[in-house]
Amino acid sequence: MRILYTDLDGTMVGPRGSFWHTATRELTDSPAAALLDLHRAGVPLVLVSGRTFEQLVEAARIFAADGAIAELGSVVSWDAGRSVHHLTGGLPPEYDGRTPMEVMAGLGVVEELLARHAGRLEWHTPWHATHRTDALLRGRVDPLAVDAELAEMGAGWLTLNDNGSIPATSRMSLAPEALPPRVYHLMPRGISKGAAIAWDLARRGLTPADAVAIGDSVSDLEMAPAVGRLWITANGATVDGMAGRLAAVPNVTVTDAAMGVGWAQAVRACL
Repeated sequence: MRILYTDLDGTMVGPRGSFWHTATRELTDSPAAALLDLHRAGVPLVLVSGRTFEQLVEAARIFAADGAIAELGSVVSWDAGRSVHHLTGGLPPEYDGRTPMEVMAGLGVVEELLARHAGRLEWHTPWHATHRTDALLRGRVDPLAVDAELAEMGAGWLTLNDNGSIPATSRMSLAPEALPPRVYHLMPRGISKGAAIAWDLARRGLTPADAVAIGDSVSDLEMAPAVGRLWITANGATVDGMAGRLAAVPNVTVTDAAMGVGWAQAVRACL
């Protein structure tokens, strides 16, 4: 391993973004010790997340990361966020010069989906407000069915990506059948964590064989073709439909433990 790409929420950090708690909210220093070992080994760390650019650059400073890939692969940054590259995927050329969110707002795509799936899909407030490339949503729907609806609406260049589960809170107005909720990113096709990693590896003069990735969600499986080994933490391997998806990924390994402790296991195995 010459470089490590890692998802953040539900993978490197545990409940409510804590680096110091296990999935069952017990205190642990295992992730911090593994991170220290990683830095001492001189292996660059790159955060890969659905979080916004600003959020991820700040997290990168805290964890001493060498770079950050934000908004599910649409923004690649390095040099403490001073250097940035944007990927727009399948955004139709007639919309050049506009962000995907500006285009979706103009077309009313999100409003149409929310109306079709009332009670099962809503904005992931308040974190959705600053996203430029993707519409950040939450709830419980079938992404493939939503993709079919998008095609019917003439917006087949968009796709709904599942980025893992989150705890239900009082701020949500979802129906009981949409709980526990999942986070979704509505964004142009062709944008993925894997595509962003491939671009970043080429920039660094590295190959997939040099890289390892760690994640916990369906969207993290897209990192597999870009790296030599993908680890999925145990909490991600148990979600509905994940077993079948994992069987189709030849270079994936599932950790024994969930979230941060599982993340630490993956890091130490690679070191």
